[in-house]
Amino acid sequence: MTQAPSALDLAQALIRCASVTPEDAGALGVVADALSAAGFTVERPVFSEPGYPDTPNLFARLGREGPCLVFAGHTDVVPTGETAEWRHDPFAATIEGGMLYGRGAADMKGGVACMMAAALAFVERRDGTVPGSIAFLITGDEEGPAVNGTVKLLDWARQRGERFNHCLLGEPTNPGTLGEMIKIGRRGSLTGKLTVLGRQGHVAYPHKAENPIPGLLRLTTALIAEPLDGGSAHFDASNLEFTTIDVGNTATNVIPATARATFNIRFNDDWTAETLGAEIRRRLDKAAGNSVRYLLDLQPSNSPAFLTQPDSFVTLVSEAIRAETGLTPVLSTTGGTSDARFIKDVCPVIEFGLVGETMHQVDECVAVADIERLTAIYGRVLDTYFS
Repeated sequence: MTQAPSALDLAQALIRCASVTPEDAGALGVVADALSAAGFTVERPVFSEPGYPDTPNLFARLGREGPCLVFAGHTDVVPTGETAEWRHDPFAATIEGGMLYGRGAADMKGGVACMMAAALAFVERRDGTVPGSIAFLITGDEEGPAVNGTVKLLDWARQRGERFNHCLLGEPTNPGTLGEMIKIGRRGSLTGKLTVLGRQGHVAYPHKAENPIPGLLRLTTALIAEPLDGGSAHFDASNLEFTTIDVGNTATNVIPATARATFNIRFNDDWTAETLGAEIRRRLDKAAGNSVRYLLDLQPSNSPAFLTQPDSFVTLVSEAIRAETGLTPVLSTTGGTSDARFIKDVCPVIEFGLVGETMHQVDECVAVADIERLTAIYGRVLDTYFS
């Protein structure tokens, strides 16, 4: 067995792969080579779905006995934007002033590298054996539509008889300082498209037309007039935000035939997508009465609200963080969605990774010292979990 590579070396190798969704660009090969060299059995299934690009994924496991601790993450990244605005080539993995620059440094190639380095060092210290099992679930479809990624990889693993006890997902959970936040759940997401129907006509003859814009204003006001809820024990209040209002009318003397609005709701565990959809329709029906004709298209949602109850595993990770950083992490459910929404159906899952302050931004970067500390945290988790 060769000496385990460092987390920094792995992070740089991953960043140098321009794996902008849906491209892999060799990123999963970096993961496969490192884990295979340490004795992991590695498989790389590719999943397909009509209308979506085929997506490579990676599953690796060392050991067949329980308990099985899973590390999960993704190697795909968002586009760079204008590369001329970057201090360094976004795929050069440049180190300057103690910071590692590159697309994916924070979200989340740095986290994947730390997971791998910690696991490889753990296995090396034990001469290639594990008192249980360590597995990796790594996808190339998290930043994209998330159709051919983790959700299918988990189903693939279940069909093969794989069973997992706990999962640690390495998303960048810390707002500003490593060690300040663990994600123990996420709010759900529901998108709706609202169309108010009118009748086109000349503005000088409004009695011969039906302007949909006042009706749209009435309905949108009704949706936000009252809070959806006041929050719950572990979640902030649900929020509905309008993301666009469109009429598309280029003429100043024509009353339009339709007016549209799109909204997104981030909802807590007071709701499911179904009960929330029913509440939205109730508010719209009440506001519309018999005078506003509307259509509502609630988009299919694969993002429910979920919570991993604080338990011994959460405590174990919290104590590992405190030992390395001196901080007691807040147990949070803030932020957007992640692949934890799929993993929670298989085993308890929590998220902890690097500082996400620059994720998806120009000059995305993380502190080299944080890469070393996060690797040490993951190493403590492994030591305690398998003690």
